[in-house]
Amino acid sequence: VQLVESGGGLVQAGGSLRLSCVVSGDRFNDYAFGWFRQPPGRDPGGEKVSCISIKDGKTYYKDSVKGRFTVSSDNAKNTVFLQMDALKPEDTAEYFCAWQIRCDYTPGYWGRGTQVTVSS
Repeated sequence: VQLVESGGGLVQAGGSLRLSCVVSGDRFNDYAFGWFRQPPGRDPGGEKVSCISIKDGKTYYKDSVKGRFTVSSDNAKNTVFLQMDALKPEDTAEYFCAWQIRCDYTPGYWGRGTQVTVSS
């Protein structure tokens, strides 16, 4: 499985970005895909931001992003999205897409990340 993120960039506080994660591999519809982030200066491992289970459509959001971020997928294109609105400086981080058997499982594959920087 390979995952390639895109869509990061520099945005002012209050702005929006949409991250994309294109997934190669079989059985996209059988698994879940999480979005994780690693803020600058924090230990590796990151924090789980959101997740979507493709099979049943269930989603998960970290409390601090609820109401601002939306995870979705285009199953025909094997792509997962993270729409980020009302961005805050504390959202600044490297964002990673990850393959998971289920949203509560440890990720098995990771993308290389895309940088999101929110200026105040």
